Amino acid sequence: MLRRFTAWRRAGTSVLGGLAVAALVATGQPAGAAPADPAPRAPMNRAFERAADEFQVPRDLLVAVGYGETHLDGHGGEPSHAGGYGVMHLVSNPERRTLEKAAELTGEPAADLRKDTAANILGGAAVLRSYADELGLDAADRRDADAWYPAVARYGGADDDRTARLYADTVYDFLEDGFSALTPAGERVTVGPRETEPERGRYAKVPPPGAPASAEAGTLSTDYPPARWVAAHSSNYTPGRSSAITHVVVHVTQGSYAGSISWFQNPSSNVSAHYVIRSSDGEVTQTVRDRDTAWHAKSGNPYSIGLEHEGYVDNPSWFTDAMYRSSAALTRHLCDRYGIPKDRSHIVGHVEVPGNDHTDPGPNWNWTYYMQLVRDGDATAPVQLDFTSYSTLRSGSTGAQVKAVQHLLNQRGFDAGTVDGVFGPGTESAVRAFQSSRSLTADGVVGSRTWTALLSAGTKPVLKRGSSGADVERLQRSLTAALGRTVGIDGAFGPNTETAVRDYQSSRGLAVDGIAGSGTWGALQAGR
Repeated sequence: MLRRFTAWRRAGTSVLGGLAVAALVATGQPAGAAPADPAPRAPMNRAFERAADEFQVPRDLLVAVGYGETHLDGHGGEPSHAGGYGVMHLVSNPERRTLEKAAELTGEPAADLRKDTAANILGGAAVLRSYADELGLDAADRRDADAWYPAVARYGGADDDRTARLYADTVYDFLEDGFSALTPAGERVTVGPRETEPERGRYAKVPPPGAPASAEAGTLSTDYPPARWVAAHSSNYTPGRSSAITHVVVHVTQGSYAGSISWFQNPSSNVSAHYVIRSSDGEVTQTVRDRDTAWHAKSGNPYSIGLEHEGYVDNPSWFTDAMYRSSAALTRHLCDRYGIPKDRSHIVGHVEVPGNDHTDPGPNWNWTYYMQLVRDGDATAPVQLDFTSYSTLRSGSTGAQVKAVQHLLNQRGFDAGTVDGVFGPGTESAVRAFQSSRSLTADGVVGSRTWTALLSAGTKPVLKRGSSGADVERLQRSLTAALGRTVGIDGAFGPNTETAVRDYQSSRGLAVDGIAGSGTWGALQAGR
């Protein structure tokens, strides 16, 4: 058993119940380093720092795991669909007992681990550390966030290795991109972007969903080509249909994307859905074939297709524009395929199905916007990102470039709300949060530096003369914003793009080689 001291938490048991003011965590530090001491009234930041220090888990990794599980919302101690509690989603169900494991490791009562956020974060750190110890990570390994990948994959609780990899990859994507989350108490918790090279261990040989797993079983949906395919356990749905498909039912998972997929694979869950949609980017995974009856809406099961959306009913931050558009595209496809009318009598929430006691998708789900996307076919229409120049935008601005900013913010997990082309308070708040996460001046104004950081956000592939594709387009947009001159956005890395890269490198004091590598991408993503 790991030993720990409890005096600090005992003394501060009730502080997380008070109203907290926003406190930004320093960004861009080494993965194992704690940020500067937060303001006295920043209890969640303090809880993450103390738990990270006590169990020697990299602070930002610990935050990223919590963010992926719950968006740092403990939901008042109420359980998730899988019986998970608190910010770190400590689970107590017949198949998985990380809540009980955390109690054993920390000496904290299970009741406190469920409801007290500081205790819950400590418990999550303890469980992760126990997995690291079982893997044989020494002190040097523990300081390197990349070395924790197998421990993170195990924390997700999936029995299927592909789902475990999906879970861990999502956490490391958060680390790579950075994020800024506002807790229910109004406290800001931030993780700055960094380069990651996760040491996947045995998971390196595991094909992620979306790549063929074997000659017999591919992992792409045959019902909806854009979707991944990860089958629910056969005990969680009924083969075939007893009725024609006439409805689409909208759900909210009350849990994470990978966690929900894993739960449908658990033979004791007795639940499933046809599709699950991810919050951050709208990725879709199918778990039950359309022709079969998923167990998602009781009396509505025989005649409906169930769509689960990652997140929690009471937290609107999960309902991103990427999710709305992706889900609406799927619903439109289903309506066209099965002759379902595109109206609110046939596209319904779980709460509206007779004989059900659930409340999802809840009051934060924007039915007006969603149905507009379904009916108008805009769900598949891309937001315009390519411009010959990028204007300075601020509160009150309108138009296509505001839509681009809103879309990019939502993609990165900074909730700008509906992509409507109106720069209002929600967009300004999201801009400030993004700027803080990139160590930019948080003035809520989108100038060249913020544009550069937004347009370049994502992976850091090495691009050079002859490269092509979407990453080259992303590079060309970023250079247009950074240099203040038009760089042709055509996805082809030719001589003009190489010249622009050299000019950028020279003007920013970088090595001038005309190749967009890690250093060049890092400067762009920092808004330099």
